[in-house]
Amino acid sequence: MSLPALQRRLGLGDAVFIGLGSMIGAGVFAVWAPAAQAAGAWLLAGLAVAAVVAYCNATSSGQLAAAYPTSGGTYAYGRAELGEWWGFIAGWCFVIGKLASCAAMALIFAAYAAPPGWERPVAIVAVVALVTVNLFGVTRTAQLTRIIVVVALLGLAVVVSAGVSTAGSAHPAALVPSGPYGVLQSAGLLFFAFAGYARIATMGEEVKDPRRTIPRAIVLAFAGAVVIYTAVGIIVLTTLGAATAESAAPLADVVEAAGWSWALPIVRISAAAASLGALLALIAGIGRTTLAMAREGDLPRFLAAVHPRSHVPHRAELATGLIVIAALTLVDVRGVIGFSSFGVLLYYLVANLSAFRQRGQARRYPRVLQVLGAIGCLVLAFSLPWQSVVAGAAVVALGVVIRAVRLRFSRAA
Repeated sequence: MSLPALQRRLGLGDAVFIGLGSMIGAGVFAVWAPAAQAAGAWLLAGLAVAAVVAYCNATSSGQLAAAYPTSGGTYAYGRAELGEWWGFIAGWCFVIGKLASCAAMALIFAAYAAPPGWERPVAIVAVVALVTVNLFGVTRTAQLTRIIVVVALLGLAVVVSAGVSTAGSAHPAALVPSGPYGVLQSAGLLFFAFAGYARIATMGEEVKDPRRTIPRAIVLAFAGAVVIYTAVGIIVLTTLGAATAESAAPLADVVEAAGWSWALPIVRISAAAASLGALLALIAGIGRTTLAMAREGDLPRFLAAVHPRSHVPHRAELATGLIVIAALTLVDVRGVIGFSSFGVLLYYLVANLSAFRQRGQARRYPRVLQVLGAIGCLVLAFSLPWQSVVAGAAVVALGVVIRAVRLRFSRAA
């Protein structure tokens, strides 16, 4: 009996926009304050470290995706290159980390779009709406992501313009410089902003000419995000200074500091759109990884279904939506960033180790990038706030124990 298959409908532009949509919402509107608290005046150094590690991971993901153009991302790559256990750990880390990210993006959207007291109900409505969009098919996902990314970029352009008009004068006080550990912790938190290119790799069965398209799309989306983050980071620091670490909405504060109060609604709409874009792509990515894991029995096989008309993993995406809705009653935005980063950094550790093992024509990048990426993932993961490390390690261990017990009983049967 053949397994259900997805359809190749996405071109290079679609894949790049899905990657950008996954990254921009997370990084620009969620992570500057906690990263500034960790790194102080060295925030941009933390951004540089995160970008270097992310670049290594991006090249590893691109190299692997070209060799294995299938759904599941590093879950599939780890199984093929390192073995079933490595693949499971990668897939499990991705799913738990990105489920947390979904909750964060829904709450960020609601913080900008909902009236006071209605944040969580509005966040739940957003999840229901975007799961519904995904269920109509991946081309609908790509089309909506393009619109969302354009709206978000227009809003960011307004923020940068406002900041340029007042940078260095409105808030001259400097953040206190941090030590190396603070920079690394900041980098680990900022890495949360770069993980969106994984969404392209997890959709390997739906991209046209994947061996050529996926590596190019990953690099292009990553490069675009680096330029945007650097510009916004410089503007936030030079405009807000010490206030960056305490700001709940730093981009809105930049606009206010510039005296551009008329632009606040634009920033609010931009933030909401960017968060929706990230949430939309996250739901799609989790659904594809869940599909791949269910096909192999690492998650319930019930989730391996592909809808005959829309050609999407509808049961996996519905399950994703239900879990995120449940999580929205328990979590806050800052609490899930570190947890998500821990899981995703371990996911990319497996990606780098998998790419390191590739040989012959499958190799596209020097092995030194994979070594640097693997070391960077480990260092940043364990530089995160201890609460995130403990919670992340506990959930990863729980997944390993459950799989080990299941395998033992299946062998006994």
